[in-house]
Amino acid sequence: MRLPLFIARRYLFAKKSHNVINVISLISSAGVALGTMALIVVLSVYNGFEGLIKTLYNSYEPDLLILPAKGKSFIPEGKVFDFLKSSPQISSYCEVVEENIFLRYRNEEAIATMKGVDSSFLNNKRLNDFIIEGEFALKFGELPQAVVGRGVAAQTGINIHFVDPLILYYPDRESDISLLNPSASLNSEKIYPSGIFSIESGIDKKYIFVPIEVARRLLGYDKDATALEINLTKESDVVSFEKSLEKMAGDNLIIKNRYEQRETVYKMMKTEKLAIYVILIFILTIISFNIYGSLSMLIIEKREDSETLKAMGAREKTVRDIFLLEGWLISLAGVVTGAVLGVAITLLQKFFGIVPMPGNFIVDSYPVVLKLSDIALSVFGVTLIGYIAARLPLRILKKF
Repeated sequence: MRLPLFIARRYLFAKKSHNVINVISLISSAGVALGTMALIVVLSVYNGFEGLIKTLYNSYEPDLLILPAKGKSFIPEGKVFDFLKSSPQISSYCEVVEENIFLRYRNEEAIATMKGVDSSFLNNKRLNDFIIEGEFALKFGELPQAVVGRGVAAQTGINIHFVDPLILYYPDRESDISLLNPSASLNSEKIYPSGIFSIESGIDKKYIFVPIEVARRLLGYDKDATALEINLTKESDVVSFEKSLEKMAGDNLIIKNRYEQRETVYKMMKTEKLAIYVILIFILTIISFNIYGSLSMLIIEKREDSETLKAMGAREKTVRDIFLLEGWLISLAGVVTGAVLGVAITLLQKFFGIVPMPGNFIVDSYPVVLKLSDIALSVFGVTLIGYIAARLPLRILKKF
């Protein structure tokens, strides 16, 4: 391979008799470099947004979510729950009552999802980072308070500095509906807002946090819960703990880890990332046709050199390898240049935030995460396309 590589390198840098071959080769290499750079940068941006979304969800969602297999609620009593309460692997154990309710603030009304939580929920100090007004407090002495999402607050005009209460309504399970006085068949709870949070638009427009005893009174529950949120210690293995808990719970409970709680979102992100990779690879395939053109012209121009090499004893395979390596070197030059530029731009964005995020977002600039696997996948894909593009013109040699 030394002789074909030596000659291919000479052909690559030597001045051709037809200047258009040099121009096409340069355009081909530049196109491959631009495509490779774009591939690495775009994939890094997707990684950044994926990491950002996971961070937002992880600050709010538990390691494990336990739901009833049948019905809407269950009473957290028995062997499984005794184990959870006493397990040293658990850092927080929170009973949850969640239901859609009707709420009214002053003259504004809305539908929201009430999430009743106990005091252990407040142990998640990361939620304090998402409070944009007031504080994350569910009680002021014995007075119950509510923390509402920014979307709910905007819809109803909630202001924590006012003394107006937030009134929650839910149908009374034991009362008959009266057409003359419909409000008589509704349970209601008066509660004062203490803070407004902003985590993610889907959560902000949906949730209102209240003490679990308020939620139970409103829904007519005694000890019922609609879910259990479990957070494990840093030393614990979530996967093994989940498997052992599933065996213990049997078919009575559904246990979801963080991925399963947002499975649709995570699958969508992976699908979008795969789609953008395929699209950019397809664009690079079109760009690589320039290599086919420049190499075909080079083979025709160097026809006499090929005949001379054959007369000197070079085999047909040696001549083919020369032009194959020539085309591949054009592609590799673009791949290396593009990879270096892609990594450099991504690192500049990561440390200096060159491209700002438009609008009022939780980060000031586009988030990026550079992964070695993405670089390897990009380089491999573009290199493979370059190899195929360099191999196709070799059929011309058979006509000589």
